[in-house]
Amino acid sequence: MRNEPHLHELLQQTRRQFFSSGRSLLGGAALASLGLPAAFAGETSAKPQPHFPARAKRVIYLHMVGGPSQMDLFDPKPEMDKWYDKDLPESIRNGQRLTTMTSGQSRFPIAPSKFQFSPAGESGFEMNTELLPHLAEKADEICWMRSLHTEAINHEPAITAMQTGNQVTGRPCLGSWASYGLGSMNDNLPAFVVLIAIPKNREQEQAISSRLWSAGYLPGRHSGVSFRSGNDPILYINNPPGVSSEIRRRSIEGINALNQFGFEAHGDPETQTRIQQYEMAYRMQASVPELTDISQESKSTFELYGEDAKKPGSFAYTALMARRLAERGVRFVQVYHNNWDHHGNVAGRMPDQCRDVDRPCYALLEDLKQRGMLEDTLVIWGGEFGRTIYSQGGLSRENYGRDHHPRCFSMWMAGGGANGGSVYGETDEFSYNIVKDPLHIRDFHATCLHLLGFDHERLTFKYQGLDQRLTGVEHAHVVDELLA
Repeated sequence: MRNEPHLHELLQQTRRQFFSSGRSLLGGAALASLGLPAAFAGETSAKPQPHFPARAKRVIYLHMVGGPSQMDLFDPKPEMDKWYDKDLPESIRNGQRLTTMTSGQSRFPIAPSKFQFSPAGESGFEMNTELLPHLAEKADEICWMRSLHTEAINHEPAITAMQTGNQVTGRPCLGSWASYGLGSMNDNLPAFVVLIAIPKNREQEQAISSRLWSAGYLPGRHSGVSFRSGNDPILYINNPPGVSSEIRRRSIEGINALNQFGFEAHGDPETQTRIQQYEMAYRMQASVPELTDISQESKSTFELYGEDAKKPGSFAYTALMARRLAERGVRFVQVYHNNWDHHGNVAGRMPDQCRDVDRPCYALLEDLKQRGMLEDTLVIWGGEFGRTIYSQGGLSRENYGRDHHPRCFSMWMAGGGANGGSVYGETDEFSYNIVKDPLHIRDFHATCLHLLGFDHERLTFKYQGLDQRLTGVEHAHVVDELLA
């Protein structure tokens, strides 16, 4: 049988569904033309297989919601000190459309970064060592990318595009594609888990909704499962008072029998998803309490992550949980950390945000490395776009704001076959336009799938008559320079 991932769902059809779908000779001929001998033989165990050996078995994706300021973190522009409060030249902006937050400004004054940059590691990567001293210690293990770009200029389409490859909602996200392609390594936990960290500074948070971890047109079982902070991470997973595990087991068996009748009658694949999710929920009753009990972690672990790791909901706790999930076979862990939308008060909010993530990011990389997991775990850090060099609102040497900027932004990744200690891409002296090695988010997605063992053009799913894929129909390519 051809190695086509989207055929997996066709192979789950019952005989009744198959003959119902081929009521006419034309319909039967169309199905036969797909070349599915295994379907006629009753084989239903087909599963997508990697197209080549994978460098990464799993992913931990740390998304900074709001768009971190690249020139305040990883893309220093010291020449901007001479441009303080001067207008951004029109030749640099070159007619770029603006958001409604700054389109009404009479001028666009340059705001140099107020933070200290210095070389980090043997590679000498220039970064904000003032606010990210711990992360700087990992500079030689991180693949730094300074030339990401996207078309979206507002949060909703931008974060949707960053997660799903398209600004229009309803598509599967990267985590769902990873689940679909690789499957699960632990039958007692989901293949794709979502964690939402609570920032200490909550000045200007963006909405985070479940559509970001939706499976879209993929089978529903590939959606992310959101774990809440606190003592009850999954709603309704515990048995109510007076209900034993035996009663819960018999109830699920009865519900699943009814769902199976419905599936055989109507063939809705979402019914199969419902059956599988009931079974998963039952198994998670045993696995989740052990997973979330961090009391057995060693003293050295908490010394590594910091005391905040003991506080459910903190970014440090979430980073530790991400390691525990990855350690137990979860394929894709998506972490969201809010409040990176710095329209104002960069001087106050940026230090708070960096205090949240600096030590935990270092600890996560070091923890994975000590356990021999970093080499096959891809860790990704970044937002949905960058920020402008010009100030939004009031400007002083000590404080300023920055608007959305899709033309260039910085991200990093480590482990899982990423090219540690390298820097890819270059922006102009204003950190406004890319001057070397542009990296569109489609190319980034293609490269991530490559590290997971997939050709982005061949990992597809048949939907609405098209072989749908994460990178869409526009050109995308794997960036070899990002690979170790």
